[in-house]
Parts: sequence; C-alpha cells; structure tokens
Amino acid sequence: MDKTIPPRHVRIKRAYEPPAAEDGARILIDRLWPRGVKKDALALTDWAKALAPSTELRQWFNHDPALWDEFRRRYAAELREQPEAWEQLCERARHGVVTLVYSAHDEAVNNAVAMREFLLRPDGIQAIE
Repeated sequence: MDKTIPPRHVRIKRAYEPPAAEDGARILIDRLWPRGVKKDALALTDWAKALAPSTELRQWFNHDPALWDEFRRRYAAELREQPEAWEQLCERARHGVVTLVYSAHDEAVNNAVAMREFLLRPDGIQAIE
C-alpha cells in the first residue's frame, strides 16, 4: 500500500477565513481556540489538540521568524513522540483533502506550515538529538 500523501490533499487555512466545500476535512491544529471565532463558524471535522505544538514550544517560538528552522525541528520531534496521533491525520490525507486550520497571523511561519511539511515528508525534518 502506498504511504505517500499527495501534496494537493493537504491544505492550510486561517481560522478567520470562511470554510469552503473544497476544504475537505477541516482540522484545527492549535492548542488554543481562535479568539473571537464561534464554534459553528469553523465547521471543523476535528480539533487535534494533540498535534499542536506544546505550550512550552509555542511560547518559546512566539512566531519569531528567526527561530523558524529550530521550531520546525523541535515540533517534528514532538510529533514523532506520538505517531498514533499524526498517523491518523496521514491516513485521512491519503484518502482525501485535509485542511489544517490555524489562527496565527503569519501565513508563512506557523505550526500549520510546519505540520504540512511534516505530513508530506516526516523524515525530512530532522529531530533534535
């Protein structure tokens, strides 16, 4: 069985953008609920808190672009510690479109971007030794 995930199956969208039919399964991957957003407005399939960066990692990173590469490595290391959680998301993405929903302001430097990269190439981001 092919374990690869087609890149077109993993999308990213801010929680403040309206849901769309082409979003497929909408998964919130933040540990905290997006400010000012009502539950119904997100139209979520799941809230995967376990896949969010730890509170410690999130606070350390604080969305500082200078820490981006190190954040990606540390986040990947956290994800590798819980393969059952991200493997469920991988399985879902192998069979259809998954949209990773996040609330950060920066559209290029956030946990959804790092998660997408991890899902598409889990061995591509080296863990911290």
